[in-house]
Amino acid sequence: MGALDGRVAIITGAGRGIGREHALLFAAEGASLVINDLGGSNDGSGTDAGPAQQVADEIIALGGKAVANTDNVASWDGAKNLIDQAVSEFGKLDVLVNNAGILRDAFIPGMDEAQWDSVINVHLKGHFAPLHHAAAYWKDQSKAGNEVKGSVINTASASGTFMPNAGQANYGAAKAGIAALSLVAAQELERYGVRSNAIAPIARTRLTLATPGMNVLFAEPEDPEEFDGFHPKHVSPLVAYLATENSPVTGKVFAIQGGVVQELIGWQIGRTSETDKPWTIDDLGSRLTEWS
Repeated sequence: MGALDGRVAIITGAGRGIGREHALLFAAEGASLVINDLGGSNDGSGTDAGPAQQVADEIIALGGKAVANTDNVASWDGAKNLIDQAVSEFGKLDVLVNNAGILRDAFIPGMDEAQWDSVINVHLKGHFAPLHHAAAYWKDQSKAGNEVKGSVINTASASGTFMPNAGQANYGAAKAGIAALSLVAAQELERYGVRSNAIAPIARTRLTLATPGMNVLFAEPEDPEEFDGFHPKHVSPLVAYLATENSPVTGKVFAIQGGVVQELIGWQIGRTSETDKPWTIDDLGSRLTEWS
């Protein structure tokens, strides 16, 4: 018996890297899969049906169930088609793993509008659009009296949470938004039987290797027997657990890298200064200077 027997899952950006590892593990654990990947380059340009189809074919060759999908998750209609395909192919939808993403790094003074818009579009809208259509499906199922045990796993990043990275204002802002979106979804969708969590993975992928200075940090170990802490396959067991039917976990954001999983705690109230009269600029200046 697999941990995901009978579960139907969509995984976006599953043609390569972390998404591919998710798909292979989900299939090995018994899930039926819609493998979504537009097949674009690191910066989002171009399309290629090959990566999604190759992963689907690989799963089928191993005895699993999978279909390919090349819809653009940042398209409202494309995201709806993705959800509809899962239901038409497998009769239902249980799990949505939002993983697709691109990079268009630049420092803030030199970042142009297209670099900002494209990254926000693929990451933040590309998470929300499938989530919206999946949530609408689950709401309808719940209203019809059908038991829902849905799970959403979104992909944030260290860059947007605990480790801001210069040159990635667009990416970091999108990933921070995804973390917040995941927590809001957990509150909203609980009434329909749906859990929502996010991960902030650190792993060797074509996107991380494209980030300046990361080639050395994420390099494969020279010794093949050494534990490869940056291999993307180490991220997938957490995602698979969060996707299981009876996991109680919801409303969480987890950092994961190699053999380490950490719960991330968001904005918290730190030091406090109060007054019983209107603030003056001088008062605030003297108090906040003490915090510097």
